[in-house]
Amino acid sequence: HVQLVESGGGLVQAGGSLRLSCAVSAYTEMNCVGWFRQAPGKEQEGVASIYNGRSTYYLDSVKGRFTISRDNAKNTLYLQMNSLKPEDTAMYRCAAVSHCAAGWRPEYEYNTWGQGTQVTVS
Repeated sequence: HVQLVESGGGLVQAGGSLRLSCAVSAYTEMNCVGWFRQAPGKEQEGVASIYNGRSTYYLDSVKGRFTISRDNAKNTLYLQMNSLKPEDTAMYRCAAVSHCAAGWRPEYEYNTWGQGTQVTVS
């Protein structure tokens, strides 16, 4: 049973940085891993993902500011967030699926989710 546990959220001023972490058991079995977020009153949206440990994909509004990466040795997925904006405020969740196609995958294709970590940008 794969489990995902996020950490690293918090309150930060606009322009600041945060790094989110997602500890993933059975990490090497996950072909697609990604980060999603949901702001109050809005639908959940994909933020960034990695396919097959190499190809990365980003939401247009975070390109150039956020970086997704994974460390297989530590079984951890990261999301480095720089130049944060108030509109980045949301609950961030990591997600994973063992088998997937290349490219940006919709959220319904992910079958394992973490509980989330809150990011608030003032």
